Amino acid sequence: MDVHNVTADAEEFTCNAYLVTGERPALVDAGTMPGVVDVIADHVDDLDRVVLTHQHHDHVGELDAVLDAFDADLYAHADHPRRTHALADGDGVALGEESFDVVHTPGHADDHVSLVGERTLFSGDVVVYNDGAFDDGSFGRTDSPGQSRERLIESLEALLERLPDSVTAMYAGHGDPVPDDESVRAVIERALARAERREPKYD
Repeated sequence: MDVHNVTADAEEFTCNAYLVTGERPALVDAGTMPGVVDVIADHVDDLDRVVLTHQHHDHVGELDAVLDAFDADLYAHADHPRRTHALADGDGVALGEESFDVVHTPGHADDHVSLVGERTLFSGDVVVYNDGAFDDGSFGRTDSPGQSRERLIESLEALLERLPDSVTAMYAGHGDPVPDDESVRAVIERALARAERREPKYD
């Protein structure tokens, strides 16, 4: 399975949007980068589906443009005018040539889901490797209305419970991928420990 960060060259604030190639070409989140459609088209002729980890603006700003360009299906947990498939905890969804389990991981966003495969985790914003607050295991911010540190802690615990030991790659909504010499489980455990200390991420 090949994964391409199609917003890597963005000059504006955006999430990482990941194109997964293979039998069912899929985009995990759409980001806010103008021209992302062209970057996707550089890699694939067709896009089967867009799967949203959540619907914060930095993850869906270019969603309509992507859906219009490729006539792709939209998978999302929360309602959306263009949603074709609702995602619920425990569902399975195909990305490329692999199947991923949907884990509902609220706290940063009520509709947040993570996608857990045999070797790969798409974690959205619930856990990231580095984000300016922490460099080797951080978590989604929970200081805005509607967010909850307690629910995020529960989500990280659930993610650890359902994470196969075979997972060696984590693609998060922000920051860098987990380095090859780092354990994905250890990164999530560090993020959980930091979240449990209840310290604010940003001053």
